[in-house]
Amino acid sequence: MTALPDDAELPAGAELADLTTDTGPSARIVAVVVTHKRRELLAESLKVLAAQSRPIDHLIVVDNANEDEVAELVAQQPIEATYLGSRHNLGGAGGFALGMLHALSQGADWVWLADDDGRPDGPEVLATLIDCARRHNLVEVSPVVCDIDEPDRLAFPLRRGVVWRRLRSELGDEDFLPGIASLFNGALISAKAVDLIGVPDLRLFVRGDEVEVHRRLVRSGLPFGTCLQTAYLHPNGAEEFKPILGGRMHTQYPDDPVKRYFTYRNRGYLMSQPGMRKLLPQEWIRFSWFFLVTRRDPAGLKEWFRLRSLGRNEHFGKPD
Repeated sequence: MTALPDDAELPAGAELADLTTDTGPSARIVAVVVTHKRRELLAESLKVLAAQSRPIDHLIVVDNANEDEVAELVAQQPIEATYLGSRHNLGGAGGFALGMLHALSQGADWVWLADDDGRPDGPEVLATLIDCARRHNLVEVSPVVCDIDEPDRLAFPLRRGVVWRRLRSELGDEDFLPGIASLFNGALISAKAVDLIGVPDLRLFVRGDEVEVHRRLVRSGLPFGTCLQTAYLHPNGAEEFKPILGGRMHTQYPDDPVKRYFTYRNRGYLMSQPGMRKLLPQEWIRFSWFFLVTRRDPAGLKEWFRLRSLGRNEHFGKPD
């Protein structure tokens, strides 16, 4: 067997003829939502999911807290739904993996992924996504992820070239942005694509699991991207991204030490994977500058190095 080089990618559109998926009324679309102790936010999300003009064929809710009140909420939905309560906290990665596999076992043609603290921006989101997938022959399509409190502001900054965009209006009036996607915030992905790229890695638990699946999509050469004509609303996460070098670059620094643990540990694993290694020099420059120059925090840099080393060596234990 001949191995591909570390950073090799399949030709764009590889095996595309075998990946054409029904986008018509007969396509079976299963929504997967992962939740953990946020029943009220989940209720708001499910309300919008259940009211889509292109109806969801089935809803799966994976509850990492296994709460009776969440099971009752799912049972009350006006659409066909399955509640999967887990006595073991699988994290976002394991929760989406379980939900996606369950969706495939139910015959899903497409899986629509959502977290419990966000929701589609209105009843036409699913119809717009499926239409975009049809017109551009995509295996995955995501909406723009916007601030739930200020919908013109992006929930996470987006870099195009060397320019960072923070407002939806700065993205222009294009129809589609290829090769960029937020995968667990309203992403629609075909079952055939899941067969090829797999489901999230349980070991990552939270943080970076989405980036890892995105890495697989990029390396697959399959067509995917973001539909700029629709949005998913999510709490703003931009405060974690700290500008350096006059805003030309950013580093991620969650204020919560537990989030920092998973973010940096998982990032160490990700940066050791094929397709990501070319980013390592930039990674060292950015975080060294942030901790030593911006924060004047050598101990912080030492801890960043320790956590990324855990990930690089595939030590996936939980924080003490």
